[in-house]
Amino acid sequence: MSDALRSNRLLFNPQARTPSTKIGSSAIGNGEWLFYAERLSMNAGIRNVLLIFAALLPIVNPLGMAPIFAEMTLGYPESVRRTVALRVAINGIALLVASLFIGSYILQFFGISLAAVQIGGGLVVTFAGWQILNRKNDLTDRQIESSPDNQEILSQAFYPLTMPLTVGPGSIAVALTLGSNLHEETHLQLIVSALTAVIGIVAIGVTIFLCYWFSEGLERLLGPTGTSILIRLSAFIVLCIGIQIMFNGLEDFYHVLKSGTG
Repeated sequence: MSDALRSNRLLFNPQARTPSTKIGSSAIGNGEWLFYAERLSMNAGIRNVLLIFAALLPIVNPLGMAPIFAEMTLGYPESVRRTVALRVAINGIALLVASLFIGSYILQFFGISLAAVQIGGGLVVTFAGWQILNRKNDLTDRQIESSPDNQEILSQAFYPLTMPLTVGPGSIAVALTLGSNLHEETHLQLIVSALTAVIGIVAIGVTIFLCYWFSEGLERLLGPTGTSILIRLSAFIVLCIGIQIMFNGLEDFYHVLKSGTG
């Protein structure tokens, strides 16, 4: 038997390995093989964490939402802004983890399709973007109307700051899709995949907190005019994202109806 054939047999048939088994010209003992397997498992875990992070980061887009967060928390003390940023990050982690593990079961229980979530969520995102697009920009005018109330902005940490502005229907749809793939795994593989998914989502939460916490520095860097322009552009992008999410849901509904009548 050639060395290449022997190597393939040993890699895909663990029972054929012994402490003195040779692959190529080097001997691999049981301890060395366990170390090799653990290293492969660690690499797979890191890859899964990066996959979750890379799949969610562009949709959550905390850097793009930072100017909107800065505008909505304008005039509040730094401690309050930091608290709101932390709450948004924690709420975002909770929403994504819940969507990943139990989101599909909740939709099945209530008989809700993913397309319906996209249409309803798209409406909410569109409305939120429209509101931000038409918000007053002058802090002085807002302070004349009423002084900043810390409880008011803290009460907005979940809606609209977390949902739908930070973790919207697009992020939830991605988490649901990843979760459906996760449910197909079994036993130890499921535990490892679930742990790596949670680590990836926590990394998203940390990114949200850092981007929102330092949004005031970005505001100072851009100045009032630059901040206003960036906020309006970000709000318009949010508005367009909401409309696109609605159209995606309508397209899914159309395909379902077409297949049902065909």
